[in-house]
Amino acid sequence: MAHRVDHEYDYLFKIVLIGDSGVGKSNILSRFTRNEFCLESKSTIGVEFATRTLQVDGKTVKAQIWDTAGQERYRAITSAYYRGAVGALLVYDITKRQTFDNVQRWLRELRDHADSNIVIMMAGNKSDLNHLRAVAEEDGQSLAEREGLSFLETSALEATNIEKAFQTILTEIYHIISKKALAAQEAAGSSTLPGQGTTINVADTSGNTKRGCCST
Repeated sequence: MAHRVDHEYDYLFKIVLIGDSGVGKSNILSRFTRNEFCLESKSTIGVEFATRTLQVDGKTVKAQIWDTAGQERYRAITSAYYRGAVGALLVYDITKRQTFDNVQRWLRELRDHADSNIVIMMAGNKSDLNHLRAVAEEDGQSLAEREGLSFLETSALEATNIEKAFQTILTEIYHIISKKALAAQEAAGSSTLPGQGTTINVADTSGNTKRGCCST
C-alpha cells in the first residue's frame, strides 16, 4: 500500500495565495480544489490549505494550495508560509481599487520571503461583477507586464479562468523544474572538474612595473 502512495503523483508543488482580505482567495481555493463556492465565506483565520492532483505535460502533479488571512495581524506567519513555495497567485478584487494598489506591497513581501525563481500570476478576481468594476483590465495587464507576471481576470463565483490560472502556474513551474533537471544531468555528464580551470597570471606585470619605477 505504501508503495502505491509513493506513485500517486510525480511532483508536489506548493502554491501560495496572497492578496488583501476579502478579494476571494478562499473561494478561489475551494473552487479549484472542491469545485465549491460559498457566498457566506468568513475571513480566513491563520492558514489553511487544500490539494488537487492534475496532469501537466503527461506528468501527475499534486498542487498543494495554501491560503492565508490577508489581514495585517497575521503577518508573523509570512516566512513559514512562503517556505518551499514554487508558485504564487496574487489576487486583487476588480471592484476595490485599494486591493489593486496594494499589489506592489504583496509583490515586495513575496520577493523578500519567497524563492527568487517563484512563478507568480496576478489575478483580478470577481470579473462577474463587471458593473461594479473599479480596476480596468488594461491596468492589471500593464502592471503584470511591467513586473514580468502572468495575468488573468477570474471569477470564483462563475468558475471563470480558475482552472486556467492554476494550470498556467503549474505548467510554468514544471517547465522550470524540467530545465533544471536537464541542466543537472548535462552537468553531471560532463567530465570537467571544478577547480582545474585557468590560471590568472598577475605576477609578471606587477614585477616589471616595480623594476621600471626604480631604475634611474
